[in-house]
Amino acid sequence: MNENTMQFDMEKNKKDLTRTILMQVNESLMEKGYNPINQLVGYLISGDPSYITNYKGARTLIRKLERDDILDEVIKAYLLIK
Repeated sequence: MNENTMQFDMEKNKKDLTRTILMQVNESLMEKGYNPINQLVGYLISGDPSYITNYKGARTLIRKLERDDILDEVIKAYLLIK
């Protein structure tokens, strides 16, 4: 039995979820022959989920995330901010 207090990190959880979903959506787009970067940019700019394929539930997955949260995590990763 673990007697130490567990700590929940909401920011880390959100970051991990965002990364996992983006990787799954990327894989689905690639498998269907789309350019994932172009499709994701189109989605992020327009908010139109039809830029994301339904294949393997990718469209449903991407809609679980707020677009501004996706952009936040992508920019942090690009700038190497933790």
